[in-house]
Amino acid sequence: MPRIERPFFPIIYVRGYAMTRDEILQTTSTPYMGFEAGSTKIRQAQDGRVLKFVFESPLVRLMKDYDYRDTYASGAENAGKLPPRSIVIHRYYDSADPAFGDGKAPSIPDAARALGQRIAELRDRVCGNVEADRKAFRVYLVAHSMGGLICRCLLQNPEVASAEVRAMVDKVFTYATPHNGIEMGGINVPSILSLNDMNNFNRGVMAKYLKVPKDKVNTLGDSGFPPSRLFSLVGTNSRDYAVAHGLSSLAVGQMSDGLVRIENAYVEGGPRAFVNRSHSGFFGIVNSEEGYQNLVRFLFGDICATGRLDIGALPFPPEIERARAQGKKIASSYYIETTVAPRGAYTYDLTSRTKAQESAVRREYSELFDAGGALARNARSPVLFSVFLDSAKILAGSEVAFSIEIAVSNAGYEIDGALFLKQHIPGEYLFRDTLVLFAKRDDAGGWKLRYVWADEHWATGPKNAAELARLGGKAIVGTEQAPSVFAVPLASSKGFQAELKIALAPWA
Repeated sequence: MPRIERPFFPIIYVRGYAMTRDEILQTTSTPYMGFEAGSTKIRQAQDGRVLKFVFESPLVRLMKDYDYRDTYASGAENAGKLPPRSIVIHRYYDSADPAFGDGKAPSIPDAARALGQRIAELRDRVCGNVEADRKAFRVYLVAHSMGGLICRCLLQNPEVASAEVRAMVDKVFTYATPHNGIEMGGINVPSILSLNDMNNFNRGVMAKYLKVPKDKVNTLGDSGFPPSRLFSLVGTNSRDYAVAHGLSSLAVGQMSDGLVRIENAYVEGGPRAFVNRSHSGFFGIVNSEEGYQNLVRFLFGDICATGRLDIGALPFPPEIERARAQGKKIASSYYIETTVAPRGAYTYDLTSRTKAQESAVRREYSELFDAGGALARNARSPVLFSVFLDSAKILAGSEVAFSIEIAVSNAGYEIDGALFLKQHIPGEYLFRDTLVLFAKRDDAGGWKLRYVWADEHWATGPKNAAELARLGGKAIVGTEQAPSVFAVPLASSKGFQAELKIALAPWA
């Protein structure tokens, strides 16, 4: 039997919310509770033909790519010894099926309590009485939607699991989890709406089972679990969520996955990525190549890369600048778009925040500069991405390579409160280019980083790449090991100036 060896720990999948009795029965009637759901994505080939892109499902891909196995045998769950590379389905809804239980859906604390028991049982079945293996045992939790709240309840609520069990959780990956609750028509789900347990997504109720203040339900509180080890995958496609004949998507609105708003779908201080997928369905976030590629790099990768944009100058068009110089009040806001993909990616991005997908970062001019145009001391420099990379996936040479598409555009100018449209040109950008980075470990255990602007040079020949000097400073997003921080200068002939701060840190 193989020994416990990082990074290939057992995986427990925790499915999301089933609202009605029929949905619960459909859930309990399937062995993998959605983790086996695949998809076909239509795309256009280079020669113009329309092809299907087949994604077999996270379950099948983990089996094919990383030699994981399920825990079923002879029509039942395997009751004997299990290998470390096991995928376990946390079937917490079984008790709600009259065929298996009392017909009552468990509360989130009850489901979390059962999850803790499953983790302890899994350790016994994987490790037996081998003390070294029991000490090394860890587990990954992978969850969709409400399943992520069950995982957080396990980690944050000391009443549902012991400190020993909580310490066995190494990483948590959540797809489309409403970490800050669910809103319909801009209003948080009322606490009195107990029908079908919908009040699980009310912030007041969440605060109780997560053991945090009501205004901090998207934090890990004082659980001690590092935010850097909880990844939030955020969906940005509200159009293709077909539940309730589209009424859910209509009620939740744009800038969501059709059920969870973008701003509510991540844990504060933790890494997150944005993909143009809906909450579930044919274009769902779990059954997507984008979701899978983020999942395996977070679980098995060895590099954490984060990026923050420090803007130094945001120029105004000449007519706007003349109005500002005359003392008129100028107000403007900006869209910052970022798409990150590793070398070799053709059918997916690791993260994408764009205007077209209603997920671009937005900043007011006043959040960055004062009225005189000087950089504000507390300027809100946006974190653009947190991605994980895997040096085992290097396709050419000895460097990890990834691209970052960056675009900055104006969302509209106002002069003394009046919208300025006379000279507005749709599609005009202050800056737009694609940065390609080549990263490699150095002899001192840090990183070397080279870059090339792909709009000007061929990125396939990295001899054009310029090497960056490593800076001091802290991590952009919390990491467990000291990062190597670099600054890539951004500038345009219009006068836009910024630095893209890139932090690279070992990841395990």
